[in-house]
Amino acid sequence: MKSAVSGAIRRALWAAAFLLAQPGVVDAAGHRGSAISVVEPDAQLSSIFAAIDRDQVDEALQLTDQLIAQQPNFRLAYLIRGDLLLAHTAALTNIGSVSGGPPERLQELREEAILRLKAYRDRPAANMVPRYLLELPPDQKTAVVIDTRRSRLYVYQNVNGRPHFLADYYITQGKFGADKAKEGDQRTPVGVYHVTSVLPKSELPDFYGAGALPINYPNEWDRLNGRTGHGIWLHGTPSDTYARAPKASDGCVVLSNHDLRALFHSIQIGVTPVIISDDIEWLKFDDWNAERASLQHAMEAWRTDWESRDVGLYLSHYSKRFSSDTEALKQWSDRKRQVNAAKEWIKIDVRNVSMLRYPGNDDMVVVTFEQSYRSNNMSNTVKKTQYWAHEGKSWKILYEGVV
Repeated sequence: MKSAVSGAIRRALWAAAFLLAQPGVVDAAGHRGSAISVVEPDAQLSSIFAAIDRDQVDEALQLTDQLIAQQPNFRLAYLIRGDLLLAHTAALTNIGSVSGGPPERLQELREEAILRLKAYRDRPAANMVPRYLLELPPDQKTAVVIDTRRSRLYVYQNVNGRPHFLADYYITQGKFGADKAKEGDQRTPVGVYHVTSVLPKSELPDFYGAGALPINYPNEWDRLNGRTGHGIWLHGTPSDTYARAPKASDGCVVLSNHDLRALFHSIQIGVTPVIISDDIEWLKFDDWNAERASLQHAMEAWRTDWESRDVGLYLSHYSKRFSSDTEALKQWSDRKRQVNAAKEWIKIDVRNVSMLRYPGNDDMVVVTFEQSYRSNNMSNTVKKTQYWAHEGKSWKILYEGVV
């Protein structure tokens, strides 16, 4: 009987989720994936599907009941349970065969099921890191990287400057996907951002669930490129909802309340970067080291050329497309020549460097650092942001500003 039931289920769309996922190592519990530690409930969902694949439908039903007991508002789990029960008496043709609900809601749940299982089974190997995290400063504990195509948020821990996988979570993005351009387009922005504050549950309507983490959209690059909008948050779900559909927000990134509470422990206000991409590219550590070293060399050349007081060499690091918040390249260059004419010596110290490659623009990196400037007639310490880009075979500065 079990074989007939599981065979019917495997012919349903759930089996498509298996085929979409890359097969990995199968452990003693029947899980497939990398050796990286896992988070609930995706591990539980994978166990349920693995039990079905092993012709152990009763076990799958038991695991589903356990998941529902733990997360009573998890609608996808109820849908799977209904199909498991129906499979004893009828052949399944799709996920949600037992449901008489709205077709669009069923399709959203099917998409959620496939995205969750695919992300769980297609995890990056332990020796791979997101290409965006080129350098993490000592005071930055973690970095957040969001992949909108996979509906997944990854948390990386800073271990002596090298990013190491810590956790990952299912997320909801804007109704019309990613790459926000203007106010009200219901898209999630793509770029490099930072968490600006924590809004507790007590200060928000129930719609935002366990709380919210606002980010600084629009950032400098967004403003320079005419992107508009505001109020992009990472937030939770209403108290009667475990998770929302993959594309259901007005542009915010939405996590389950369970996952958002876990994320709160990884966030440093004003420090933790949130990198939102439409498709993460992963690098091996050797390739990551090579890319980082290239930009480190360019930054060191910029610093030493500034110290040399050779204004021509110093300005050679700036792109013809350069702008600050108030000046284009000509105004910037004229001012620098005037300032340097009064200098007898200059000493520049750069520390706590962050290098984050910009999603959607593979040749651009956001560099943030603390700069100590000393000369014969001036001394100050500021925090700076620069946007570096490849032009030909050289790195050039597109933007520079004080944070």
